[in-house]
Amino acid sequence: MITPARSAALAPSVAACKLAQAYQRVRSRTLHLCRTLRPEDTVAQSMADASPTKWHLAHTTWFFEEFVLSRCADYTLLHPSWRYLFNSYYQSVGPMHCRAARGLITRPDWSEVLAYRARIDELMQERLERGLEPQLETVVTLGLHHEQQHQELLLTDIKHLFSRHPEEPAYDPHLPRPDPGSARALLYLPGPDGAIAIGHDGADFSFDNERPRHTVWLAPYQLADRPVSNAEFREFVLDGGYRTPTLWLSEGWRCTEQSRWRHPLYWSDDLQSEFTLGGRRDLDPHAPVCHISYYEADAFARWAQARLPTEPEWEALAADADPARGHFQESGRLQPCATACTGLRQMLGDVWEWTASAYVGYPGFRVPPGALGEYNGKFMCGQWVLRGGSCATPLGHIRTTYRNFFYPPDRWQFMGLRLARDA
Repeated sequence: MITPARSAALAPSVAACKLAQAYQRVRSRTLHLCRTLRPEDTVAQSMADASPTKWHLAHTTWFFEEFVLSRCADYTLLHPSWRYLFNSYYQSVGPMHCRAARGLITRPDWSEVLAYRARIDELMQERLERGLEPQLETVVTLGLHHEQQHQELLLTDIKHLFSRHPEEPAYDPHLPRPDPGSARALLYLPGPDGAIAIGHDGADFSFDNERPRHTVWLAPYQLADRPVSNAEFREFVLDGGYRTPTLWLSEGWRCTEQSRWRHPLYWSDDLQSEFTLGGRRDLDPHAPVCHISYYEADAFARWAQARLPTEPEWEALAADADPARGHFQESGRLQPCATACTGLRQMLGDVWEWTASAYVGYPGFRVPPGALGEYNGKFMCGQWVLRGGSCATPLGHIRTTYRNFFYPPDRWQFMGLRLARDA
């Protein structure tokens, strides 16, 4: 039995009961995403930025053991050495195994990680049913959103892994093919200008990097009504976009030359097919282009005589976007697809959209105290903001104020772009 630090019993509230249900739902969803994998699939690591599936499951479980259960007075870690193996980047907690070598962690094996996960879930459910202090309830909520982030990473990391296999195995060969759609002629819509408030200020959950809400000044601008399509990006490729240095930032040109990029990640060299979580399939010309770096998005925008939007421009126009109209993880497609909707489309779901904004703190941002203060703030250097979520993002995880961030060369996530221009 785990005894809380406080001696008084805490009766679970209605909110605590909902939190217990959310905990079970999110944790079960992660296991569901692993249903098509074999134990051997869960160990391999295809590049330094990706992690093995087994590590994702162990790390998200470690999070609850470290930041919730270990805060109870008489709790003893189930496997003390795993605190080192499955810590990601929390220096305040202690040292951690090298990120680029996570694929070398062959032990514990898959069954041991699943047993660890099951036992921590039992202990967590017991604590949730008895009631948690409000501060720990907040940590559990953060942990669930953290796990949803890892659900998306699990999918994108296994996609990259399978793409490196000579036979290109499918994560799930039965994934539904996108519904037939069409990318209507791209239109530009005016966005709100002048003094605009952005950032999160509600009582519901948000990450610390989404706050505080503050006012920015926007000059008149226009935003494309949909993301750039595969067909449009293929025109860029065929027009010599990857061979024209004047379209590229200096670092982007150096990167594409060194890496020998000639098209988006997972496209075939003949530009006719792409590797998906359902295996290799014909390239859908009308679907949003994805798996492109910031450098590629910026070069395309310059070729199209446009630019990337800033994140305030993006958020100001997306403020009333309806998540129900987007394609998220729950759709089961796990691949962006075209939509027949009119007006402002696909601001949420399908592909993360690169912005022209560096990832920095908002005015007034302060790193929270303690180890969890390492979650976002220390990464505010050299990365760029993406907005909107993707087809691998859980629906309940996204908001119009959500700020994702990656380095400019990264492209293994479902990254696309939407064009902007000055009005």
